[in-house]
Amino acid sequence: MLCSVTQVEETKQMLRMLPILIATFVPSTMIAQVNTLFVKQGTTLDRGIGNFHIPPASLAGFVTISMLISVVIYDRFFVPTMRRLTKNPRGISLLQRMGIGLVFHIFIMMIASLIERRRLGAAKDHGVVESGGQVPLSIFILLPQCVLMGTADAFLEVAKIEFFYDQAPESMKSLGTSYSMTSLGIGNFSLVASCFRRFLESPRSMDTMDGF
Repeated sequence: MLCSVTQVEETKQMLRMLPILIATFVPSTMIAQVNTLFVKQGTTLDRGIGNFHIPPASLAGFVTISMLISVVIYDRFFVPTMRRLTKNPRGISLLQRMGIGLVFHIFIMMIASLIERRRLGAAKDHGVVESGGQVPLSIFILLPQCVLMGTADAFLEVAKIEFFYDQAPESMKSLGTSYSMTSLGIGNFSLVASCFRRFLESPRSMDTMDGF
């Protein structure tokens, strides 16, 4: 049975969004580092506040808090300001919002790399590389990358969901929404994330800094 012209056009419309979907794979891989690399970094740092020890996985809470605050600021202040300048009801287009999120992700990885260099340097200077001891740095040095990750999500992740839903045909709205979930899924289980994790765990990486 042949497809109708409407079905063909709707399928074409979904296929046109594939380049945008593919472009979001890399930032989705970065988001996956919140529950992998960031937690692994936290386990090696000083987590104490008096007699209380901060669980490393709780750093993800700062990402969520930052995202919630950023979304409110975006909707209440940024959108009205940009609406007056651009005459766009959304303030800026969804692709522009996603682009700003991608720029944030670039800065996040730059900051994360600088913090990681400092952490590895402190571990080497205090001779805790071989012993696997605690690095004498506060876990709060990881806060900047976590806070910025939440801000980036407020731009990229929200716009991504809205874009795929908005651009999908009426009969394929659910499939459009699944595009954003596909991006996150591939980011978490992609070959890139796997290779990155193996590199960190390799005895040959970072001057044989096992576990760091």
